[in-house]
Amino acid sequence: MLSLVRRSCRVNNRLQESLRLCRSRNLPSVRVVSSRNYSTEGEVDLVVIGSGPGGYVAAIKAAQLGMKTVSVEKNMSLGGTCLNVGCIPSKALLNNSHLYHQASGADFKNRGIEMSGVTLNLDQMMSQKENAVKALTNGIAHLFKQNKVTQVHGRGTITDTNEVTVYKDDLSTEVIKTKNILIATGSEVTPFPGIEIDEKHIISSTGALSLSTVPKNLVLIGAGVIGVELGSVWSRLGANVTAVEFLGHIGGIGIDMEISKNFQRILQKQGMKFKLNTKVTGAERTSDGVVVSVESAKDGSKKEELEADVLLVCIGRRPYTTRLGLEKVGIPLDSRGRVVVNEKFQTNVPNIYAIGDCIHGPMLAHKAEDEGIICVEGMNGGAVHIDYNCVPNVVYTHPEVAWVGKTEEMLKEEGVEYKVGKFPMSANSRARTNAEIDGMVKVLGDKETDRLLGVHMICPGAGELINEAALAMEYGASCEDIARVCHAHPTVSEAFREANLAAYAGKAINF
Repeated sequence: MLSLVRRSCRVNNRLQESLRLCRSRNLPSVRVVSSRNYSTEGEVDLVVIGSGPGGYVAAIKAAQLGMKTVSVEKNMSLGGTCLNVGCIPSKALLNNSHLYHQASGADFKNRGIEMSGVTLNLDQMMSQKENAVKALTNGIAHLFKQNKVTQVHGRGTITDTNEVTVYKDDLSTEVIKTKNILIATGSEVTPFPGIEIDEKHIISSTGALSLSTVPKNLVLIGAGVIGVELGSVWSRLGANVTAVEFLGHIGGIGIDMEISKNFQRILQKQGMKFKLNTKVTGAERTSDGVVVSVESAKDGSKKEELEADVLLVCIGRRPYTTRLGLEKVGIPLDSRGRVVVNEKFQTNVPNIYAIGDCIHGPMLAHKAEDEGIICVEGMNGGAVHIDYNCVPNVVYTHPEVAWVGKTEEMLKEEGVEYKVGKFPMSANSRARTNAEIDGMVKVLGDKETDRLLGVHMICPGAGELINEAALAMEYGASCEDIARVCHAHPTVSEAFREANLAAYAGKAINF
């Protein structure tokens, strides 16, 4: 996202240069019409509360559009959960743990690379992760300075419809008068009732990113995206990992059930264990770990106790709306604690907006980024539109899992007639060459119109490939359209083409 913001800076600079050139040559230029009033002395145009992916992108975009902008952040570093204790550090550990697993296990040997004496330096692995986080958070601070976004450290509270009060660590306060307010406070870890997190033996996803030693036995409460990613990290580094999941499948809400079953099989082959349709009833600290009590979700008489050195609670996230002052200005929350907004991201107070994890829609960093940009553009008279059906989801295990659009289950529930195209990675030349043949690509097309409705994949680089599918869906492509696009050979992307060919023509051409 930092590269997108920098590119946006260059586009704005080119636009300003073009306007200056038109004026110097007495040429007609585009007239930009704005419905916004600029700030008066002592008042800013926009205060953004929160500097996560949605908040910092919105603040920079607002400044680029000429708005006098202030970013309020309660934490010492910018970037929110994603950059500090979420997306970025977890992906660093996922990548490096995979490399270690390849070198220390049989993978390298099977490829003709024989090594001995491979050891894990966990401190150095954590250091590399922290350096990546620091570089990116510092990058946001640089972009704030470059784009003249004022940064204020402290907890922001809405104290009037045009006022934000910042409560600082030194107990002082700063009152900011503003024309508009944008709530971008994100989300926080959902607690498990009756289980207290100490970030040592009973940890959240935050604690799982900074363990000082590899636990012998790690139990996860939850086998959603966070659970399988962090479970993969510590399983590769040597832990015995067992995930307890209340639902009957892994991968969380929104994953296609056929993909989920294949995903579970692959992770089990890698060493992870799963207890599905099982609920946790309690956890008790012992002198050397944790005893986790579980029982069948369908038959409460079937009980079991699991012993663990570390218990990871990862049952999801909830909107962070604590002490924002919403009740003072009469802004309601829905039944799930999310800020209620309209299609322009406005609350019932028209000059107060909200985006990201604290409103409806998927809790994804890239969704928040897009909302931040279009919300601010809307404040300036631009069009506001986002199609959540075209927002991709990625699980960064190995192989990666990604999807966008509808699942088979959704289409059946909606009564939509559809057709399916599949292609196994075992038949893909690049996957076979790289000895990474686990997985498949699956596409769903409208039975009558052939329009692409959903794409689901398990394969190396799925997080990159899924964006071709998202682009196709945004532009209303058919399965035939994609099948007729030339894809480089040999590449994993050919599997996506082949799956579309199978959906369109009824069969693939085996590469």
